[in-house]
Amino acid sequence: MKNLTVTISEIEYAKFGFSGESMSFSDLVELVNKELVRQNLNKCVELAEKHGLSALSMDEITSEVYAVRGNAAYRH
Repeated sequence: MKNLTVTISEIEYAKFGFSGESMSFSDLVELVNKELVRQNLNKCVELAEKHGLSALSMDEITSEVYAVRGNAAYRH
């Protein structure tokens, strides 16, 4: 097994919820993935609000999806 040393700021340490001085690589990947998912979700929410999509009901969203899929079927 190999060891890898990574330097991280106090802010990043707290942001990612690290505890302790060492962890497995899979635990590190899981923590980083969770943060990336959170950031991407926030970006999606921001874009939805920016483009007025956040006000759509689930029925309206479903209708939009069906409309896009229907149009895509005719393009092939």
